[in-house]
Amino acid sequence: QVQVVESGGGSVQAGGSLRLSCTASGFTWGYYAMGWFRQAPGKEREGVSCVNWGGDITHYVDSVKGRFTISRGVARNTLYLQMNSLQPEDTAMYYCAARYGSCSGSWATYDALGQGTQVTVSS
Repeated sequence: QVQVVESGGGSVQAGGSLRLSCTASGFTWGYYAMGWFRQAPGKEREGVSCVNWGGDITHYVDSVKGRFTISRGVARNTLYLQMNSLQPEDTAMYYCAARYGSCSGSWATYDALGQGTQVTVSS
C-alpha cells in the first residue's frame, strides 16, 4: 500500500520561512514523482510544486517561483519544500503527493496523497 506522510507546517509571520517534509512508503516497482498541493479555505486545491524521480526536473506554480524550493533526499523517498518569504496568501493546508511516472498537475492522478499539514502566515 502506497502512502505519504508530511510534517513541518506551522504558523509564521509574513516574510518568514518554513520547511515541509514528506516520506513516501510502499512504492516498490518503479520510479515515482513527488509533489506538493495546497488548499486554502473556500478555494480549490492547487499544485504548488513537483519534482521527478531524479530530482533534476522541477515544476512550480508561478506564485511561488523564486520563494519555494522543492527537493528530494538521497534516499529518494523523502521530499522537502523550503518556503521562504512567506506571505498571507500562502496560508493553506499543504498536501504531499506521490505518483508513479512523471509529475502531473492534477492531484487526482496521484497514487498517494497525505493528510495535510497546516501552514498559516500572518501579516
